[in-house]
Amino acid sequence: MSNDKRRRTSVGHLEAAFGVALDPELLERALTHRSYAYENGGLPTNERLEFLGDSVLGVVITTALFHNHPDLPEGQLAKLRASVVNMRALADVARGLGPDGLGAYLLLGKGEETTGGRDKASILADTLEALLGAIYLQYGLDTAAIVIHRLFDPLMAESAGRGAALDWKTSLQELTAALGLGVPEYRIEGAGPDHLKTFTAWVVVAGNRYGGAEGRSKKEAEQRAAESAWRVLTAHAEAEQAERAAQAATEESTPAAGVAPGVEQPAAPAQARVAAEHNGSGNGRVGAPDAVAEAADEAGRA
Repeated sequence: MSNDKRRRTSVGHLEAAFGVALDPELLERALTHRSYAYENGGLPTNERLEFLGDSVLGVVITTALFHNHPDLPEGQLAKLRASVVNMRALADVARGLGPDGLGAYLLLGKGEETTGGRDKASILADTLEALLGAIYLQYGLDTAAIVIHRLFDPLMAESAGRGAALDWKTSLQELTAALGLGVPEYRIEGAGPDHLKTFTAWVVVAGNRYGGAEGRSKKEAEQRAAESAWRVLTAHAEAEQAERAAQAATEESTPAAGVAPGVEQPAAPAQARVAAEHNGSGNGRVGAPDAVAEAADEAGRA
């Protein structure tokens, strides 16, 4: 293994995140970025493993989507796969590996190290694919598939829930259109030196601002702001729908005022007159209309 003692002593956390232990040499190669390899005498890089892992990831995700969504046409399946297998999605998965994310374990050259390479989406995504390639080489497709499902099943479920859109901005625009909230507008601010610049994005929907999300690029920041807005608006819409359903159920189960549960309500006025007239003829009792007329005559005589 590398002489990077900090990485070597903490690599167990990374292997625990995958659920498998990797051959030390294979693991080191998967973590070796080309910048580090070039600065250390032309070591083997992780690029061949990345190439392999990309294919393994693609076939496992595609197979899962094919079986999980038997009614979706090819075009929608392709969009759904693209929402799962892309640089930003892979980088987000990589950031969740181990206590400090995958970036803490990378072998980077000095140039990448000083320009924020440990959190660069392209490097994180490529390294994750390289690690999946290494797992495939050592354990085969079945184990690699188990690891991929563990890491990506939540993302696949979430992507299916937001309409198989290609990205969060598309998902948010579809949602705001469905809710009648108009077209989202984005606001971007940049900070920091050029080589370490970060961007903060907000999205404005119907006059309300969401996000405040950071990214290494404007696109990444906008995507995160859109995700934040989508989650808030979706939660609000679902809460309102549940409230309306509960209110409707309450109204259906609540009896009219003054009527005890289980007691039939009085007959409608026309029905009451018919019943009263029927009672007043043939049984010697005074019907309701006759009673009213007699009361009026008595009042006139008085």
